[in-house]
Amino acid sequence: MSNVEIVVPDLPESVADATVATWHKKAGDFVKRDEVLVEIETDKVVLEVPASIDGVLDSIVEEEGATVVSKQLLGKLREVKEGEETKASVNQTEPTPSDRQHAAIEPDSSNDALSPGVRRLLAEKDLDPSKIKGSGVGGRLTREDVEAYAASVSTAKPAVEEAAPALAARSEKRVPMTRLRKRIAERLLEAKNSTAMLTTFNELDMTPIKKLRKQYGEQFEKKHGVRLGFMSFYVKAVVEALKRYPEINASLDGDDIVYHNYFDISIAVSTPRGLVTPVLRDCDQLSMAEIEKQIKVLAEKGRDGKLTVEDLTGGNFTITNGGVFGSLMSTPIINPPQSAILGMHAIKDRPVAVNGQVEIRPMMYLALSYDHRLVDGRESVGFLVTIKELLEDPTRILLEI
Repeated sequence: MSNVEIVVPDLPESVADATVATWHKKAGDFVKRDEVLVEIETDKVVLEVPASIDGVLDSIVEEEGATVVSKQLLGKLREVKEGEETKASVNQTEPTPSDRQHAAIEPDSSNDALSPGVRRLLAEKDLDPSKIKGSGVGGRLTREDVEAYAASVSTAKPAVEEAAPALAARSEKRVPMTRLRKRIAERLLEAKNSTAMLTTFNELDMTPIKKLRKQYGEQFEKKHGVRLGFMSFYVKAVVEALKRYPEINASLDGDDIVYHNYFDISIAVSTPRGLVTPVLRDCDQLSMAEIEKQIKVLAEKGRDGKLTVEDLTGGNFTITNGGVFGSLMSTPIINPPQSAILGMHAIKDRPVAVNGQVEIRPMMYLALSYDHRLVDGRESVGFLVTIKELLEDPTRILLEI
């Protein structure tokens, strides 16, 4: 039997090193070819390292948290001959009679025997695994065992205990920042310290767009296989406004101003690992349906940690929608080297004056943060007013007026 090395994949040119984020297998585990063994986290993306063969994880050289570089050895796989695979699988799934007897007396609840999901659930609920009876193979704990025990403990607590002060339970938890979170922090601080950032506001009546979505949403979804959201309207309006105000589609490079004649829009996406801004390229050439489909793909890749460096590279302007979390108003921070960012917010019914009459309309605040070194007040206000006019009368987007 031969050993196969598990190595760090080639890192992007701009990334010097990475961190071993999570081992999905432990030494001695049987693995299938293409099954993910370990995740490597850089300051931009998370890279998955799959098994190149069917075999057994013979050893782990670099533990979680270790700093590694391209092609560095992470561990070794031992190849499994034909016929041994079945034996290895049986050994992992079928306990011997003596194992069963031992498990009945003393369930295996050590940390090594617990799956990552179970360990995380135990930590979240602050439970002692030795007090929980496992129903899994060899007496191992399952998520269902932990959840059932947590439910029984919560119902067994007297009402007086719930009302008692929780001062004795006060604690702190210290965890290191991930590489991605460190990079986000650096970028935000860089934007704050290196730009003359200013924010201008306006408000938008969403009635026309909501009517369009109600009227054509079902037909749109049937034809294109994707829902008609608000973001495609925002992107189309931003592209038209950028055409009229090229300074906002420009960036500073030393003493030069670089004007871009293409429209790559970054979309801020919240992921479990932090905020990222994947890029929609050539938005002026995309239809509404294509925009919605690409946003959906990027959002799913962000949620699953599948975004690549190429997905995150570039972008001339950013749209961030804090409204999905309920934000009513904010001042978004510029995404360098871009010169501006548009913040969309929660849509709320508010009384507004329409033709001298007070009416209840779905209103949304708009915020444009911009670099005053490059963009003057006239351009920034004009840009935001253009977006307001385009979205309050979407026909203008079609006619480009």
